[in-house]
Amino acid sequence: MKKTINPMNNVAKERNNMAIPMNHLAMRTAVLLVLLVWAGIIHAGSAKVKYPGGKCYMYRLYLKDKRGCGYQLENAEQFLSAKALERRHRQGLQLDSTDLPVNETYVEKVKEQGVDVVGRSKWNNTLLVRGKSQKTLRALATLPFVSRVVKVWTSPDSLAKPIRQNYRREFNEWDTLTESIYGAAEEQIRLLNGIRLHQHGYRGRGMTIAVLDGGFMNTDLIPCLQNIKLLGTRDFVEPPSKDIFKEMDHGTMVLSAMAVSVPNLFTGTAPEASFWLLRCEDVQTETLAEEDYWASAAEFADSVGVDVINSSLGFHAFDDATMNHQYSELDGQQALISHTASLLARKGIVLVSSAGNEGMGTWKKINFPADAHNIITVGSVTPAGMNASFSSIGPTADGRIKPDVMAMGSPAAVVTGRGTIIRDIGTSFSAPQVTGLVACLWQACPEKTALEVIEAVRKSGNRYAQPDDVFGYGVPDFMKAYELLSH
Repeated sequence: MKKTINPMNNVAKERNNMAIPMNHLAMRTAVLLVLLVWAGIIHAGSAKVKYPGGKCYMYRLYLKDKRGCGYQLENAEQFLSAKALERRHRQGLQLDSTDLPVNETYVEKVKEQGVDVVGRSKWNNTLLVRGKSQKTLRALATLPFVSRVVKVWTSPDSLAKPIRQNYRREFNEWDTLTESIYGAAEEQIRLLNGIRLHQHGYRGRGMTIAVLDGGFMNTDLIPCLQNIKLLGTRDFVEPPSKDIFKEMDHGTMVLSAMAVSVPNLFTGTAPEASFWLLRCEDVQTETLAEEDYWASAAEFADSVGVDVINSSLGFHAFDDATMNHQYSELDGQQALISHTASLLARKGIVLVSSAGNEGMGTWKKINFPADAHNIITVGSVTPAGMNASFSSIGPTADGRIKPDVMAMGSPAAVVTGRGTIIRDIGTSFSAPQVTGLVACLWQACPEKTALEVIEAVRKSGNRYAQPDDVFGYGVPDFMKAYELLSH
């Protein structure tokens, strides 16, 4: 995951902050610990614990088929919720073999080899397995129903113990903007013409958004988040956190841009939507296994009937450099996470993904899964509409325009895990602004398909006639997108 941290909340320091290459989660974990020490929340050296269970490894197993899985597409209610089925029916989408669960017989035979099955993806027909012996794990490739195995994770020597931050019970009085119900968030929502969409009565009611992220520090305690429509939480990281509300606050900030509703202080882009909070990012390491976690989270979101997914996560470089992705893979299909993301519109879901913060680094390009087909990839602009220097650029390896659209991310107003309004920078915070308004747009035009919604957002961009690899189709106008869909 690529995240920019600004401990001084000083937008003028953007250049200095972005000069620090945040390529590995190990580095970001270290920065997070420094911030906690700086804030007086923990003492240096107190937050490390030995990895439980000793050295171990995880491999991804690709299965050859789903024969004998025990389920039929005709009985989809056995493995998909009524809302998920209704969403497909409304959009005229057919079920296919990717919807069928992984064959449990295969799962049991894998377990018999002395390894743990800790994750699975039915869309990719894969298993994520863990064991202490690489020889045993590699030998799984000889099973008749396994086509290949890939090493995706090696346990770290130690972990940073999550510590819940202190939080404020109320915003500072100087955050109040009595002339606007949007408060600190007005400028970024106005840029997208989202206020007019809200004025027409579309604020996300009846829509469900899944937030895929690395942690939601204090979301259960911060007063401004207590009235959101929270449908549930789930953790797909292995080992799972004991409490996702004690993990990093990146997800809290992302959620706030959509869900907060405190008139004159802060109002997000979809304050009446319902939310699932799904943890699929391991802040301790940066490995290919996180793509498996992400796939499991996306499939769960589908199964419970989510309409829109926000993902402010992105990958290309890992702790083990042999796992690094190459630019040639940036085609929306080769990386497991991107292949999964490319299926979402076929399931009737709109994925909104941050482009990445690599614009000033050596990679420069969008991250995975921002390269996926039929999603909305969001870059960052300044309040003046200029491209943020850190915002990742396109195109994809197969020549498609990316990013798709731009929103304010240099800076963006968000609420932190400490319950304070700040202005932070990064495509992580421009993406949820778009996500929330996509939900509002779809609320306004519920008969439209995911693909139609995505295309309308692109067409509403102020650079749609002349797109490029920096701005994509430009800053979207959600009132214009509404007009395109309603005619």
